[in-house]
Amino acid sequence: MYPEHAPHAPEQRAVEVHQPTPYPPAVPAPAPLVPVQPNTVPTVATIVLPDGRIVTGYAVEPTRPEPVAAKPAVSQTAVNVALGGIGFLAVSGGLLLLTSFIAALTALITQLITLAAVIFGGWIAVQVLGTHGQRGGGTTVNIRRAVFKRNKFHS
Repeated sequence: MYPEHAPHAPEQRAVEVHQPTPYPPAVPAPAPLVPVQPNTVPTVATIVLPDGRIVTGYAVEPTRPEPVAAKPAVSQTAVNVALGGIGFLAVSGGLLLLTSFIAALTALITQLITLAAVIFGGWIAVQVLGTHGQRGGGTTVNIRRAVFKRNKFHS
């Protein structure tokens, strides 16, 4: 190897050693104590296993879950839907009567308008087609014998 390509020697530095600072051990929280009545001693249970071993220990009463509120047999939504259906049926009869009443009222108003048009039209016809130039308030009627000759009217 050529001297210019020779590896360089690493520089020497002072080595500093750092020691970790130990933390104090965590103290576990004390286990909760179960209050026991001073005059009662828990019962000791002994169980013989099928292989012949005997296990002895205190009998611990199993924890019972809180009672769940009983659900009703029918949901509240179903009751509301049923009551709404009953209410709709009760109103439907009234709605049917209401529509019949509206149809009858419409027919009555139509007949009254037709009657008014006939009466008013007759009054207008009398005013327009009535005799002009009559004196006095009386009505004069001339009755003559009409003669028909050869399909022609002669008065």
